[in-house]
Amino acid sequence: MIRKMLLAGVAAMALTSSALAQSSDGAVKIGVLTDMAGTYSDVSGKGSVTAAQMAIEDFGGQVLGKPIAMISADHQQKPDVASAVARGWFDNDGVDMIVDLPNSAVALAVQGLAKDKKKITMIATGAPELATGAQCSPTGVHWVYDSYSAGKTLSLALTRQPGDKWFFMVMDNIAGESLQKATERFIIPLGAKVVGTVKHPLNSPDMSAFLLKAQGSGAKYIALGNAGADLITAVKQAHEFGIDAGGQKLVAIVAFLTDIKAIGLELAQGTVFATGFFPDQSPEAQAWSERFLKRHGAAPNDSQAGVYSAVSHYLKAVQAAGTDEPGAVMAKMRELPINDMFAKNGKLREDGRMVHDTYLVQVKTPAESKGPWDLLKQVVVIPGEKAFRPLSESDCPLVKK
Repeated sequence: MIRKMLLAGVAAMALTSSALAQSSDGAVKIGVLTDMAGTYSDVSGKGSVTAAQMAIEDFGGQVLGKPIAMISADHQQKPDVASAVARGWFDNDGVDMIVDLPNSAVALAVQGLAKDKKKITMIATGAPELATGAQCSPTGVHWVYDSYSAGKTLSLALTRQPGDKWFFMVMDNIAGESLQKATERFIIPLGAKVVGTVKHPLNSPDMSAFLLKAQGSGAKYIALGNAGADLITAVKQAHEFGIDAGGQKLVAIVAFLTDIKAIGLELAQGTVFATGFFPDQSPEAQAWSERFLKRHGAAPNDSQAGVYSAVSHYLKAVQAAGTDEPGAVMAKMRELPINDMFAKNGKLREDGRMVHDTYLVQVKTPAESKGPWDLLKQVVVIPGEKAFRPLSESDCPLVKK
C-alpha cells in the first residue's frame, strides 16, 4: 500500500514537472535586441522587429496553447548596455530567446550571458566566427552569415593574379578585425599581398582621411570591412575622390540590400558580394519579401529575413519539443531541417552554426533594374558545406573530433 502511494506520488510529481515545463511562465517570450538608431538601424532595427512579429503571426500567435509574446530594445551598439538589457529580460521579464544582435561585440557579450543563464540566443546580423568557435555555446545559434563565409565568398568572387595588392579599410572593432583576417585567410595563399590597413571608428561621418591612405597605397583592391551607414559613406566618398575612376576596385566584404539601395545603382552597379538571402532567389522568397515590403516600407535584406527564419524555426522546435525548456528546444532545433523562404535543407550543427546555401550576387545596372528594389542578380549558388567553416577546422569545445 505504501509502495503504491509512493509510486503514485512520484507519478504525480512527474506530471506536475511536465506540466510546469510545458507551461513555463504562461507565455513563450522572444526578445529582439537590435540597433534602432545607429549604423545598423537600416540593416536590422525596425525591420528585424517587423520580421520577428511576422514570424509570430504566421505561426498563429501561440504555441503549446500559450501566447507568443515579443519585446524589443535598442542596444545602442554598446556591449554593456546590451548585457544589462538581456539580463533584465532573462531575470525579470521571462524572455526565453533573444534574436538579431547586430554588432559582433554585442553578440558575443549577450551570447556569453545567455550561456550562463541557460537561455537561447540566435545571432542574425552579427558576424563573429568566435560565436561558433572558441566562444561557442550549447544555447547559442548563428543563423545568417559570419566573417568566414563573407571572406571566403569574396575570395571566390574576384579574378585575381598572383601578386595583386590589397588594402583593408575596416571598422576599429572585433568585427572589422575578424572580417580582415577571414579574407586574408583565403587571398594570401592565392598570392595576394596585403600592403596596408586602416581602421576607422564605428559610425564615421567622414571617411576622407582613411580613403586617402587607401588610395595612396596603390592597391588594386580596397576591401571595406564595414556595413550599414559606414559602408554607404565609404562608397559615396570614394567616388568623390575618384578612386574607382583611377582603376582601384572597392570590394565590400559584407554588404546588405539596404546598403545598395542607399548607395544607389549608379555608384554600386557591378559590385559583387555574398548574401544569405535576396528577394528574387525563389518564388517563396519573392512572396514573403512583397509582404515584408508592404508592411515595413522597404524590402528585406538577409539579416531581416534571417530573423524571420530563426524565430520561425525556434517556435517549430518549441512545438516539437512540447516545452520551452532550452535544452530540449536546442535538441529539436538541431534535429529539424530548415526549409522556408530563407533556406532549403538548412541544418543547425553542434557548434551553433546554421549551415545553408549562400548566394554570390551582383548589383544590377540602372538599365537592368525594373523597380525600386530590383537591385541584385544571382551569379552563383555556393553550397553551405563550402561557404561555412567545416567542423574539422572548428575550435568549438562542443565539437567532438
